[in-house]
Amino acid sequence: MGLTEKTFRDGEIIIKEGDNGTSFFRLLEGNAGVYAGFGKNDQIKLAVLNAGEYFGEMAILEAYPRSATVVAKGSARVVEIPGDELKAYFTANPDQIIELMRYLGNRVQTMTKDYNDSKLLLDELRQSDATKKDSLFSKIKKHIDVYQSNKNKLAEPDTSSLKEELEKIKGNNTGNIKAYNKGIFIFREGDFATSMYILHSGEVGLYTNYRHKDELKIDSYSAVAVFGEMGMIAEEPRNATAVADSENVRAEIINQEDLEKIFLACPAKIEFILRHLSYQLRRLTIDFLNVCKEITETYNKK
Repeated sequence: MGLTEKTFRDGEIIIKEGDNGTSFFRLLEGNAGVYAGFGKNDQIKLAVLNAGEYFGEMAILEAYPRSATVVAKGSARVVEIPGDELKAYFTANPDQIIELMRYLGNRVQTMTKDYNDSKLLLDELRQSDATKKDSLFSKIKKHIDVYQSNKNKLAEPDTSSLKEELEKIKGNNTGNIKAYNKGIFIFREGDFATSMYILHSGEVGLYTNYRHKDELKIDSYSAVAVFGEMGMIAEEPRNATAVADSENVRAEIINQEDLEKIFLACPAKIEFILRHLSYQLRRLTIDFLNVCKEITETYNKK
């Protein structure tokens, strides 16, 4: 099939919610709107895409139906990238490996913030009385609208595509792998990130305020897993400390400048990282929608 450039007029649908996609897109010129329930009474605008952004990637990274409709705003020019041409696309455009990772990473960060904000709102709503409920309505309405437009998308995300890519890299020890004994730091909270990691063996814990009285373990990883990617992608200080929680921890260090070399040596590693980010995003989205559902139900009871 190959890569295809297409131009869409104002209001034309580029991809449609519910379709089974076999390709994803990069917006080259113009803008596009992203909608849930497009054309329905409960339609909601989820985002605006600008030139340089990707969309539709989750349909090919995780083999899911399209989760939203994307509509051209004004004239929009896109390049369509079939899923089976991903390797060829990255071979011809190696700089886009990190760009696609950044795009997915930014969406993960945005959804993480939305999810955390929604949990705080739910707690506030649960503790409010009837008079305060009305003052919270403007905040609540957004979450009710999101839930109503997405209530049929609450199924658990499928891990099959992630597992398939995982099987391809199991036992691939060709990268820069470092061994850590139990209790050894892999990276520290506040460090500026220059790398991410694939955990090949052992267990790693992620902590905030490590070795302080308010220490909190926020996540844990077992082989094979990806961790530390958000710091590298966003080029921001680490927000937690990673520590070897078992003996015989072996983690592959992946630097941003080595992505092209890694892709050429083992494309499956790059696809595994992309699928991991896509799964994270879908997992967060489901969690966010479930909180929106609770907000809707709690509001209607009060």
